[in-house]
Amino acid sequence: MSSAKGKTAGAPAVSNKRSASARILENWQLYLMLLIPLALTVIYKYIPMYGIQIAFRDYKASRGILGSEWIGMKWFVRFFSSPNCLRMIKNTFLLSLFSLLWSFPVPIILALLLNQLRFKKLKTGVQTILYAPHFISTMVVCGMLRIFLSPSGGLINLIAGTNIDFLSEASAFRTIYIASGIWQDAGWGIIVYMATLAGIDASHYEAARIDGASMFQRIRYIDFPELLPTIVLMLIMAAGGLMNIGFEKVWLLQTDLNKATSDVIAVYVYQQGIENAKYSYATAVGLFNTVVNIILLLIVNRLSKKISEDVSFV
Repeated sequence: MSSAKGKTAGAPAVSNKRSASARILENWQLYLMLLIPLALTVIYKYIPMYGIQIAFRDYKASRGILGSEWIGMKWFVRFFSSPNCLRMIKNTFLLSLFSLLWSFPVPIILALLLNQLRFKKLKTGVQTILYAPHFISTMVVCGMLRIFLSPSGGLINLIAGTNIDFLSEASAFRTIYIASGIWQDAGWGIIVYMATLAGIDASHYEAARIDGASMFQRIRYIDFPELLPTIVLMLIMAAGGLMNIGFEKVWLLQTDLNKATSDVIAVYVYQQGIENAKYSYATAVGLFNTVVNIILLLIVNRLSKKISEDVSFV
């Protein structure tokens, strides 16, 4: 009897194992296709992590990674002891935080407003206009900013009747960086939200109109609750790169006079690693930045789950 019970108890596990194997065999083409991105991820994301150890070595290219001397936390101590360390951390964090606070809600608002347009041609035209700046390269955008903000003949100074060199003003750098980022990427950011809104059943809107709901009431009670899971997911993804300031844009807009607010970790890593060939030191600084990103990601993930559980719409 006990033997029969043992066989019966073990039967579901065997059945599940066989069913999983059967599913894999049945869809083997899909699993084969999955191997391609998996292999690319391993090759280009995980294998390079082997080189992180040079942050703890006095790396010499002639000796290789393993042949270079192990020096522990020396480069981290040097970075934290550098006179501009706190300024770079502060600038990186504030620039990222303000960019997130100002730019994150804009695609959501645009998507909600666009979803209310009923004329398809107008809706498509507005979307195209909003998408277009995303396809302009960062170098071209920075060139445009330098022309528009030029103290001699710049569009902004002509309109204001002034001759201010905005790019030389440290207090104006964050505003320039964030505003140009919103202009360039807000339109592209609405794609995910528009896709979510497109999946809402049209009968909900019809019922809301019959009940006399206004446009803002439809947005509040239908659109926004449907968008909330997507918003939380996008917030977590954005927070994961909170300390990752775009290097190219800061580098192209930085001047000696605005370094008080434009001196960020990404530019410092480039200067130390590429220009000065201090590979170990630059890797250590970059690793510190990554660790901070991971910590922020975990914190925001926890907070987002808590908020999404507590939010209720009345």
